[in-house]
Amino acid sequence: MSDLVEELDATRWFREGKGARYRQLSRHITELIKSGSLAQEDQLPSERELADIAGISRVTVRKAIAELVDAGLIEQRQGAGSFVSEKGERFEQSLSSLVSFTENLQARGIRSSSEVLLRGVFRPTPTETTILGLTPVQRASRIHRLRSGDGVPMALEYSSVPDDILPNPDRVSVSLYEVLRSRGTAPTRALQRVMAINATDRVAELLKLPDGTAVLQIERTAYLATGRPIEFTSGYYRSDVYDFVSELRLD
Repeated sequence: MSDLVEELDATRWFREGKGARYRQLSRHITELIKSGSLAQEDQLPSERELADIAGISRVTVRKAIAELVDAGLIEQRQGAGSFVSEKGERFEQSLSSLVSFTENLQARGIRSSSEVLLRGVFRPTPTETTILGLTPVQRASRIHRLRSGDGVPMALEYSSVPDDILPNPDRVSVSLYEVLRSRGTAPTRALQRVMAINATDRVAELLKLPDGTAVLQIERTAYLATGRPIEFTSGYYRSDVYDFVSELRLD
């Protein structure tokens, strides 16, 4: 408990000009949870104790805890207090807007990173030839990446792009769409298919999940404004942290 008191002292997390105090406290507690300093089922100090430790008002504490509850990181139990939830933070990805993994996390203040598993220009597979409409002389630029948010593995993405659209896949470090935009070849629409599957041993290993865990498989084909298909991505997303959301309208 003494270590936690030290970690929650305002000198550890508050920086002038870096946002509201409740938001900074919320981010700091999030980091403590992700790093394991706060484990599942650990109890936070009471609202009054936390305010005294951090030297802030109880209103500020209340707002920070509310934000953590909304994110699914903290669970409040009537008459018992606030506990680290057994479930991690969940992220919503809209199925109706063409936003990359990197952009989605950046919008939430989360640092995205990628580990490149494979990258190069290859003879296309029959699937790539059919979906991307490649001619016999064309090649497919492939990028296979493990995508993480704040160091936590969240998704695997296997992307293929015609080599005339992306002649040098080595340029892609984090965001594929950022590179395509710089070339004036970013897609303007996409079709996505979402399926629930059990992770293979390899997928589970990379995403740090038990073998056979349910994951979300996303297949996306993206198009230029002309209608030409220029990206095919098959991705595997952790179902314990990702929700895919679509908006329906009455025409």
